[in-house]
Amino acid sequence: MIECVLFDLDGTIVDTNELIISSFMYALKDNGLPPLTREEIIPHMGTTLQQQMRVFSGLEDVSGALEKSYRSYNYEHHDELVRPFPQVNETMEELLRRGIKMGIVTTKIRPTTIKSLEMFDLLKYMDTIVTVNDVTEPKPHPEPVLTAVNNLGVDPRKTLMVGDSTVDIQSAKAAGVYAAGVSWSLKGEETLRKYDPDYIIHNMKDIIEIVERGTSES
Repeated sequence: MIECVLFDLDGTIVDTNELIISSFMYALKDNGLPPLTREEIIPHMGTTLQQQMRVFSGLEDVSGALEKSYRSYNYEHHDELVRPFPQVNETMEELLRRGIKMGIVTTKIRPTTIKSLEMFDLLKYMDTIVTVNDVTEPKPHPEPVLTAVNNLGVDPRKTLMVGDSTVDIQSAKAAGVYAAGVSWSLKGEETLRKYDPDYIIHNMKDIIEIVERGTSES
């Protein structure tokens, strides 16, 4: 039976998609770099900010003005552009009632992770929060998921990782936990299925059904 559910943050339980895309577009423009379309940005979302910036800019060192532009815009427009996804709080409330441990595994930095969770009253459900600041190797490496599993003292074989990105699925599978992709991912359900998730969920409440029936694959 599933005893722990881990969640990615961006694009999974909090709709930060427009904020992230707009922040990248602003940072490139602010630093005189060629613009990118949404379609060029979306495939790389889910990896770390630095990894995305290197791809988008063609630069190796992105830790200066480029990252500063991104973070300043992202922080300034956070509350304006971030939205909740349906049924997230209700699902977590039910998981809590059932005694399921929960956690966040994200490639965001800790301050903006906490900011997003607090904005939608989700922080109270989390028994552990693993950000990019807490690991040496980010997703798709198994370290972030394994760090959360170890923090909670749970069995990986009784743990489900839910995410909107291919790196979420890769990290989960490498860590030996079950992987669920969300159908509302900007990358598209078809792209996620190529990475062989154990489940594709179409509504957050699908997680309750997975918990109820155990870990038989969909």
